[in-house]
Amino acid sequence: MASADRHRQITDAVRQTGQLSVSELAELTGTSEMTIRRDLEILAEQGLLERYRGGARSLLLRGEEPPFALREHDELEIKRRIAAATADLIADGEAVVVDSGTTCLEVARALSHRRVTVMPLSLHAANALVGAPQLKLLLPGGEPRPGELALTGPLTEASLAALRFDTAIIGCCGLNATDGLTAYDLADAAIKRAAMASARRVIAVTDAAKFSRTALAYVAPASALHSVVTGSDAPDDETEALSAAGVVVRRV
Repeated sequence: MASADRHRQITDAVRQTGQLSVSELAELTGTSEMTIRRDLEILAEQGLLERYRGGARSLLLRGEEPPFALREHDELEIKRRIAAATADLIADGEAVVVDSGTTCLEVARALSHRRVTVMPLSLHAANALVGAPQLKLLLPGGEPRPGELALTGPLTEASLAALRFDTAIIGCCGLNATDGLTAYDLADAAIKRAAMASARRVIAVTDAAKFSRTALAYVAPASALHSVVTGSDAPDDETEALSAAGVVVRRV
């Protein structure tokens, strides 16, 4: 098992149970207790859990978003397929606003060699686009959230309000036909709404896990989306419900 996958398994298990011993985690992951101790030190440094002698306890509460550093490598191949399919929907010459989040970061990377204008809404994505030879990069104002580096606040909203984009690429923390598009953070939800309002077309990008979640902050109804690009493992009932709401669903 790759270390990133093991770290996610450890974090999920500790979060679900509250706390687990080193021996329990070694049995769960099929690795040595020495490896688990090293893993726990790394995860504790990232603020994902708290170490104690012989085990670890969770610091993440229900409804909180796992840190960017952990999510960045989760389901990476699926995210890259989603990003490539999304980039295929963008025509040369378009002006595109790209939301924050790990899947949207992969979309930014997929657009880095295209002749398009892009405004990224996170410093992670901005860094991925700096120096792209054909791309025109626009940077918004705003305050970056620690770790996530998503740009939020009135300066970001003002930057979005001053422009009109062909397409908004929007990430999410939860998505379904009943509760619509949701986010964990209220400030992030406000930026997503502003980005959607400034664009002629809205494409949501999400892995299959987000269809089973509803986060705290409401962003928009599913009907506000023109398209959703997701993995082939997305649940049929949810994708069919989105299609019934008029959303074009592309599974890759």
